[in-house]
Amino acid sequence: MASRKYLNLLPTLLIAATAVAYVGSNANPAYSASRSNGRVLRSATTLASMHTGNVSAAIGSVFSGRVSLKPGAHNNEEIEASTRNALGALASAVGPLSNSRALPDAFESYFAFKAAHPDKVRKPYLYFVDYGLPSTQPRGYVFDMDALSIVDGPFMVAHGRGSAPNSAGVPKRFSNAFGAATTSLGLYVAQEIYAFTGHAGGQAYHSVGLRLAGVSGDFNNNARARGVVAHGAPYVTSTRAGRSEGCPAMEPSRAKQLLPKLANGGLVFLFAPDSNWMTHDPWIDAG
Repeated sequence: MASRKYLNLLPTLLIAATAVAYVGSNANPAYSASRSNGRVLRSATTLASMHTGNVSAAIGSVFSGRVSLKPGAHNNEEIEASTRNALGALASAVGPLSNSRALPDAFESYFAFKAAHPDKVRKPYLYFVDYGLPSTQPRGYVFDMDALSIVDGPFMVAHGRGSAPNSAGVPKRFSNAFGAATTSLGLYVAQEIYAFTGHAGGQAYHSVGLRLAGVSGDFNNNARARGVVAHGAPYVTSTRAGRSEGCPAMEPSRAKQLLPKLANGGLVFLFAPDSNWMTHDPWIDAG
């Protein structure tokens, strides 16, 4: 019983240790000079290991180093601090993820884009999906990035039919191409709500839709023109998610509740452990 209590305290202890290490390192001129060789301190990359019980790996990840925001980028310190605070507040409440970078990359991208385009981020909400998980697992969240709280999640989310050969698999193919019916990774700005009409099983259905503008360059900048939107769909239930035409679709009742919150100024971040995208997305490690 004592060991169980200790394990429950570990996320808090690790975050505290990370914060102490960070403050101490900033007081060291040699460390400050090497900022361009590190990344946002991954205090909560311990999340995946912690949920699988691998405590040794979790502890090691705290001290595994950092790869910085790009040298000379605007507001590096503020973005790093905001990312670290969000991870400290939210990571322990998020379920197992496919990759230790999923949540840090989502939060860093959110704060980097907000710093660069404050006029476009008019809502504090972030819709996050981990497409490194199969559609049989809940993989979507909506966060309030001002209150640092979970609005909803985890919940089921569909992926594009062109991204996986069947509805139960893990999506592996991501594309921004017209007609590909694939999920496109990266950061999006949530735009207007509209009356969505879709088709499933040969039948038309109606739901709320949310138009999305992709801001991760060639990875998703065709989203609006392709008709990639967030919407409710009857093929997404509390226990399973079918495949969409590339849209991060959710249950109809959930869409009715969540999408208006995101509309006109929230952000959406679609993650997968895809090495090409993780290396080249402009908002990951952007500062």
